[in-house]
Amino acid sequence: MNQKKKFSVRIFLYAVLICVSAAFLAPVFIVLLNSFKGRFFISEEPFSFPDSQTFAGIENYINGLEKTEFISAFGWSVFITVFSVAAIVVFTSMTAWYIVRVKNAFTKALYFIFVFSMIVPFQMVMFTMTKTAGELGLDTPWGIVIIYLGFGAGLAVFMFCGFLKSVPLEIEEAAMIDGCNPLQTFFMVVFPILRPTAITVAILNAMWIWNDYLLPYLLIGSEYRTIPIAVQYLRGGYGSVDMGALMAMLVLSIVPIVIFYLFCQKYIIKGIVAGAVKG
Repeated sequence: MNQKKKFSVRIFLYAVLICVSAAFLAPVFIVLLNSFKGRFFISEEPFSFPDSQTFAGIENYINGLEKTEFISAFGWSVFITVFSVAAIVVFTSMTAWYIVRVKNAFTKALYFIFVFSMIVPFQMVMFTMTKTAGELGLDTPWGIVIIYLGFGAGLAVFMFCGFLKSVPLEIEEAAMIDGCNPLQTFFMVVFPILRPTAITVAILNAMWIWNDYLLPYLLIGSEYRTIPIAVQYLRGGYGSVDMGALMAMLVLSIVPIVIFYLFCQKYIIKGIVAGAVKG
């Protein structure tokens, strides 16, 4: 293929990728646009820019913050997301290390159980899980961290196992010869090596937990509202919805996780490829 054809193909691919990017970004842009309109103009002119008649300033944001108790919901979302992600990363990496290094029938069966858990739909277990969690006292912001650990363990263990298979055993043996016990060997030698995969697992689970509505709604309800639950309370009786406040709160809920993703996105493909290729 000559240079002219290569250039044409590259231009075509760029055009396709720009169109795909625009399609993904359009909904976010529309939500941001409508968050500055008066509530009565959003349904009538959803795609138009705010003008002197439709512009509402930050009124929607103020109303949304007051109606949803957004600051409290933001705090609970941060608490649940941070501690759940930390638990998933630490405990599943240790589990994967045990599975990879201790090779017997038990660890092989344990690995397949974790992999199998990835294909079990949440809807299949949500009623029994909710009842069991209530009886065990896990229907609290602290208890839901354990529930998220269970649901997030399958993919995390799978990814960590794939990466750990590429880590030379001699590194760990050298650490043990130097006097490290198993915990010291893991946290001082193995875990730093797992950094790309650990960051990838953290990003994927943070995005899932931050945006999750169903599990917090079933377990902790309205007593400890997370952001998705708080935003849902903007729906009034008889189907009425404060669209202005709803759009404003959606923008505020999107911003933190988008910033987190943009900051860490370079690690996602790096971690996934490391676990897939080296395993």
